Amino acid sequence: MTRHALEQVTDFGDFTRGKELKEFLKQSYSNSSSQNCLTNVRVSPDGRHIHVILQTPKCGLMTYDKYQRAHLVQCQKQLDLVLTRNLPIVDLIYFAHGAADDGTTVLGVIFENGKVEFWKFSERKSGWSLFQSADLCNSPRAKIVSVCICQNYIIWCEERPPSESSSVSSVSRNNFRFCICKRTFEVDETGVCLGGVKIALHNNPRYMVVSSGDVVYLLPDIKEHPLIPVSKVFLTGSPQHDIFKVHSASSGTLLIRNPTANKESDFKRLVSDCIGILSTIMPPDIYGFCPTGSGDLLLLLSSGWVCIMQRDGVLRHIYKLPDNCLTTCGTQNSLNLYRDVLALTVGRMMYLIDAKCGLELQRITLKREGLLFVNSLESHSPQMLSEAGLFVVIQREVEAKLKPSVAHSENITPSAILAEAVFEEACKYYQQRSLSTTQLTAEKLKKGGMFQAPISLAAIIRNYLSNQKIKTAGKDSSGHEKLLSSLDSELKSLVALEDIKTSVVRASEKELQSYCETLVHQEISRLLSSEIDRENLQYLNSIFNSFPTETWQAVQTVLQLRCNGEGLLSSKAPAELWKIVLSPVQATANFNHCNGQQTHAPANVAVPVFELLCHSIFKFQSSWLPRFLELAQQQSASSTTSSWSYGVKESSESLPLYKRALTVLPCKGAYQDLEVELLLCSQRPNAVMQALRILMGLGQWDRVTQVAQRFCCQSPLLNKEIFTTLLCEVSQHRHLDPYLDLLWALCPEDMTVTGILNIVLKSLPSAAQSSGPFQGSHGNQLTIGLLKPLLTKVLQRETKPNQRYADILQSPSHPPPTPPRQVKGLSRVNTELDIDLSERGPPGSQVGLV
Repeated sequence: MTRHALEQVTDFGDFTRGKELKEFLKQSYSNSSSQNCLTNVRVSPDGRHIHVILQTPKCGLMTYDKYQRAHLVQCQKQLDLVLTRNLPIVDLIYFAHGAADDGTTVLGVIFENGKVEFWKFSERKSGWSLFQSADLCNSPRAKIVSVCICQNYIIWCEERPPSESSSVSSVSRNNFRFCICKRTFEVDETGVCLGGVKIALHNNPRYMVVSSGDVVYLLPDIKEHPLIPVSKVFLTGSPQHDIFKVHSASSGTLLIRNPTANKESDFKRLVSDCIGILSTIMPPDIYGFCPTGSGDLLLLLSSGWVCIMQRDGVLRHIYKLPDNCLTTCGTQNSLNLYRDVLALTVGRMMYLIDAKCGLELQRITLKREGLLFVNSLESHSPQMLSEAGLFVVIQREVEAKLKPSVAHSENITPSAILAEAVFEEACKYYQQRSLSTTQLTAEKLKKGGMFQAPISLAAIIRNYLSNQKIKTAGKDSSGHEKLLSSLDSELKSLVALEDIKTSVVRASEKELQSYCETLVHQEISRLLSSEIDRENLQYLNSIFNSFPTETWQAVQTVLQLRCNGEGLLSSKAPAELWKIVLSPVQATANFNHCNGQQTHAPANVAVPVFELLCHSIFKFQSSWLPRFLELAQQQSASSTTSSWSYGVKESSESLPLYKRALTVLPCKGAYQDLEVELLLCSQRPNAVMQALRILMGLGQWDRVTQVAQRFCCQSPLLNKEIFTTLLCEVSQHRHLDPYLDLLWALCPEDMTVTGILNIVLKSLPSAAQSSGPFQGSHGNQLTIGLLKPLLTKVLQRETKPNQRYADILQSPSHPPPTPPRQVKGLSRVNTELDIDLSERGPPGSQVGLV
């Protein structure tokens, strides 16, 4: 078993003026504003130099160097880098020197007024020496607020003073008076050669420039201007091509912009297309950040999530801090990535997290707060600077207490692994049935012969692995052989799954793709063949998120989805599998809908199986989504199982399938045609009317009439609602004139002339919209000539006598003769009356919408 421990590498006695450095850090940490200590301390890439940027009461720089004991005799006197001039220092940048084998280090000190000093450190000579000074900015009135180095570029955010013609009091101008500048550099033996200054971005807010690999991140300084709407987003750019991307801490990439030819980029034009998005999103604040060096950026958000912004624009959530952690410990934090281990300090607690899967490895309690940094010589180990010295996190092997028989066994057999898996699974099962709150462990199950079922199953697996050839169960076979034969398929599946997992760990990069496809296919088949509880559903969600392409291929195979030439989708999956797929929405999944669509789902809520499949189909084969909905509705209607029937009253736990399918569509209206198809596939009146209104809003009148003609035969009430809606549209514009004959044919039987005229009069545009007799669009008014065919048809239907009851309406001059009083005659009259009443229907009967 591996545990991590914090071990002190050295105290400050190995540094020049170590007592002074220790005293300075101690005073800074004891001060109430201890965050200044972290933000003003820099550690060199090799860990040999500690720089402290002084701001109050005097500006300056103090550098402390680590001794190399072998050179102390050769050079007793070393020159220290100490700057005490009254010029604020923005930051320090280290240059990669090609001839660094002689222990030479080149450092750039960037001052706020645009000046830069290049210092060189040589262990074999006399320590630090100033060998060049230069002006980084062109304008003498410029003011640098942040700086970084990326490849062979120096990039900085520069504050430009307002021009004399502009109003200094303008808040908008003051907020956007910064620009992003860059210039190339070359380092050789003679010095640093700087190229010309080029402005990469104009009129931007105050930004902190951070480089990671060949990508530069522009993070907003929310402390300076927290009320600016553009502080909700941050930018990334490439210094070579000036390609800018707009991101947010909640949605990832929002916009990508390439500069036009021979034109410089302007921030206001860059984010002009995001103005609507900025008014709707509320991303969390960025409490901490750290570049990874490979183009990614670690982010600590105010929501407690630790995320990584990948260079391709994907925002990946890694780890969620405990609730109220940032509130109780404050925003004092430090984070860094060491290969696959993420180290994070919040207050006096260090978290070690596996960056690949987000698993918390360990928490280490700190005696003092510290600053994490990366040492290029030992980049795989987390290192921390505190007031007591430099510390490193090391791994220690903790010996487990094993029985003698197990302790001396060098090879772990597959039967032992499967046996442990059986006991762990049994723990979960018995924990659910137990009334005790004490956590059940595998060791407790093994002690005293408790719970013979796991032990028996483990013995079966052990015997099965020792003898793979199982005899066919016959009349003369023993009970043990019959048991193994009955469990043969399950045992083979279990062993095959363990073999694939082992092969994935040992596979090369070429074989990994094939193994992943097989593993994902088997896992999805296994999960959909069993009851989906909350834990399995979360596991299924993680599979779909981690392997989207593999899951899409597995879904087609497991459900046996086939699409014929006519576009119809078929499935040969058994009904029990569809029962798992169409299981109702779990009570834990609380979705917010926008016009029937999902707007946001909490990150810790597992998406149900049906929504997962719809997401996958929408991503890889969006044209299949309406056909898949029809197929799912057919499977739901053909099932007689009441536990998963959808004829129940609609609630948060039993939504109609079409509403669940609509949740995968974005709310931006980019897929309205697909939304209409899903609504129409549902065959529900409310959904049909919603689709009809969407088509009318899009002006697709040909499609409107087709839908109306198709669904008016479904029920009289739906026919009346569709006709009334279209009649209102006819009263307001003339777009439906080519289809009037078709619309008049859809008029319901119970419509009257008075009812039609009332609908038309209520739907006419208001006369107050035109202020004069000759204003308005001529030719758009509704005339009686347009309604004449409809009114004539309805009036003829009202005045035409019903031939069925014509003999009743005619009053004879003489009363009819009395019928003969015979039983046969009475029975015949009663039969006729019964037939007549049965045709008319019971009095008061109504037709309702289903």
